[in-house]
Formats: sequence, structure tokens, C-alpha cells
Amino acid sequence: MAARILAFLFCMAIGGVPGWWFGGFRVGVLGLLAGAIAWAILESLRALKVRRWLRRGDYRTVPRVAGLWGEAADRFRRALLVREKQAAEAEHRLEDFLAALRASPNGVVLLDRQARIEWLNETAAAHLGLDPGRDLQQYIVNLVRDPGFAAFFQETSANQDVVIAGPGSTAARPRKISLRLHPYGEGRMLLLSRDVTAVEQAEHMRRDFVANVSHEIRTPLTVLSGYVETMLNLELPAEERKRYLQTMAQQAQRMQTLVNDLLTLSRLEGSPLPGAAEWTDVAQLLAQCRQEAEAIASALNKKLQLRFAPAPEALVAGAGGELTSALSNLVGNAVRYTPSGGSVDVAATLLPGGRIEFSVKDTGPGVAPEHLPRLTERFYRVDRSRSRETGGTGLGLAIVKHVVQRHGGELKLESTLGAGSSFGFVLPAARVRAAGSTPADSAERPATEPAAG
Repeated sequence: MAARILAFLFCMAIGGVPGWWFGGFRVGVLGLLAGAIAWAILESLRALKVRRWLRRGDYRTVPRVAGLWGEAADRFRRALLVREKQAAEAEHRLEDFLAALRASPNGVVLLDRQARIEWLNETAAAHLGLDPGRDLQQYIVNLVRDPGFAAFFQETSANQDVVIAGPGSTAARPRKISLRLHPYGEGRMLLLSRDVTAVEQAEHMRRDFVANVSHEIRTPLTVLSGYVETMLNLELPAEERKRYLQTMAQQAQRMQTLVNDLLTLSRLEGSPLPGAAEWTDVAQLLAQCRQEAEAIASALNKKLQLRFAPAPEALVAGAGGELTSALSNLVGNAVRYTPSGGSVDVAATLLPGGRIEFSVKDTGPGVAPEHLPRLTERFYRVDRSRSRETGGTGLGLAIVKHVVQRHGGELKLESTLGAGSSFGFVLPAARVRAAGSTPADSAERPATEPAAG
């Protein structure tokens, strides 16, 4: 400011002193006025130069202007650069935040005061069937056509969720989406979506599991309690008493089998994965399954052709008891559901690449295609009455599925209604070696070379 005052006085001095010296007081006053006008013109030119610079918007370079206007322009430029840096940092943080929201496994939708979509991520678009570009500024209640969602949105409760059907949901393959609203800012809303299909299915399976276990145990318990009460209150002939005891023994065996299968499933789900230290002879595994198949056929008084193909000279790695249980369940199911006069063929085949396939083919009634995807569910039965007649628990294929998954294998279920079924599983080459070889020899075998037979 002092420099500005000195410049003003200097200009007046330049005009006033010579005028007074050469023309007296009157001319001196005019000289002072002329100096002031010259100073004002000079300041105006500087101001115009700064204004043109501001209009151009090129704030990276400052105009070369002396005096107060030059200093003001420089300070203004510095302030703008600081503001630009802060804005760039804020924009960078916003982009990082939006990138995190885009990558979120949950859907995020930002709504304005009128419930119009301001922004949404791809997950929310997939959950709600929206288009991130087309549906911006559209009313959310007009796009999500679900009565439950409309009522939920009107309540705008932040402590409750609503579950609606997702896009493409069908009765056979339902898809469930959970939604929750959170108010923020001045009247805005945050809509969060989450795919809870797996959670809903797990809860449904849990309810079915409890109901099925209760039903399966209640039936034999009812029979047992009825016979026990009868035997306690009545004097029965020896023959009838023996018949009652045989029925009670059968029902007790049924409950024991059910409990054993449940314990097997629990152990499979809770134990660590089997390693490759234990090796089981394929021939021994098939021989044990043959004995069990013959025992089941004899107990059911069935005459079947049980054909076991010659076993390859190979060993399989893993939990021997689990593998035996898996194959025994497949063979047992084939024996139970194949009527007398039919046949059951069991084979172990070495495949190219070193894998091995265990297969069980029968000439039973077969399974309709719509039932095949659910056969490995616990207690799922195509025909409940037929399962009870044959003594099945509905857990056999669930056990097989867990065993095969734990050994890194592939379960194969094929069936034609009225023409029989072919169930089996394939174990990877890493779990197969030729009999008489060492694990190291098996590891060195090329992946494309069939295992020795």
C-alpha cells in the first residue's frame, strides 16, 4: 500500500513541480491534476490487463503487471492453485470411494429427495434389473415393481430389511434380494441390496433337515412305543411276541442306520480334507462292496444279477473308509431300487490321463430328469413310500457327494425313467497309482499317459 501511495505522489510530483516552476501556482495545480489522471490511467491499464487474464482462465501463468494489481494477480493465482489442488485431491478421494462402492459385493443406490436414482453400482443394477446409464434420475419405485418393496419404501425404516424376488427368479430356481434403506444428508436415501439366495436356501434346507430328521425318527419311535405298550399291558402268545420283537428290532435298526448316516455326514463336514498318505487297493474296495451288496439283496429277498467287473491293478489315495462308504452307498441304492430279476453292474475303469472312474449301473425304474439335480440333497426322495420299503434313509447320495468333493473328484448321475440309472464318480490322477509302484512314480507319470492297469 505504501508503494501505491508513493507512486501516486510521484506521478503528481512529475506533473505539479514543473508546472509550478514554469507557470506558477495555477499551472502547478493543473500539473498535479494531470499527474493524478496519468496515475489513474496507468492503474486502469494494469487492471484491464489483469481482467483479460482472468477472463482467459489461464491461471497457470500470471501477467507481468507491476504494483498492487500485479501482487493481487499473483496472490489470486496462488489461491486458485491451492484450491485446484484441494479439489483434485477431493475428486481423487471421491473416485477411490466410488471405485470401492463399484467393487462392493453389495449393491449401492444413491437416491435424491424425490427418490430418484442419482448413482448406482453394477451390483445393484444386477440385483434390481436396472441400467446404470439409462435409469439415472428415474424414480426407484417405478423401476422396482414389487408390492413388498413399495410398502417398505413408504415406511422408510432403517432398521428392517425387505426380501424381494430378484430378476430371473423362478419357482424352480428362486433368487432372493435383501434391501435396506438408510437416510443421509438432507432428505436423501441410501439403498443397499444383498443377494441372500444362498442364505435363504441354507435356511430352507435347515428347516427341511430338522423336519425330516424329526419325521424319520418319530415314525420308528411311534412303532416301538406302541409295541412296548402292547407287550407291557397284554399277555401275548410266544409267536406273536416274537413277531413284535422282530418288528421292534427292525425299527431300532432303522433308527441306528439313520443316526450313523447323520454322524457320517457331520464327520465329513467337520474333518480336514483327506491327504495322499493312505492308499486303498481298488480290488479290495470292490470286494467289500460286493459282500455288502449280496447281504442287502439277501435281506430284501431279491434275486439280482450282481456283476462286478475285474478290478484294475491300481491303488487310490485318500480316506479308505470314506471311499468304501461312497461306493457302498451307490451299490446299495442300486440293489434296493432294482426289482428282482434285474441286474446291477459295478466297475472301476482307468481313464486316459491317469484318472479312475467307479460306476454302478442298474436296470431299476430310473429317475425323471427333474429329480436328478436334487438327488444329493439330504432326505430328498423321489418316492418316499418306496424308500421306506427298501430301508433307505435319504442320506446316501448326500454322503457320496461329500466324499467325492473331499477327494477332489467328480460325481456323475445319469438316469432314464423306466430304463435304469448309472451313478458313479471319477477321482483325479493325483489320487491314483498302479499297484506295486510308489507315490513318486505316480507323480512322475505324464498327465496324458494312462495309468498302468
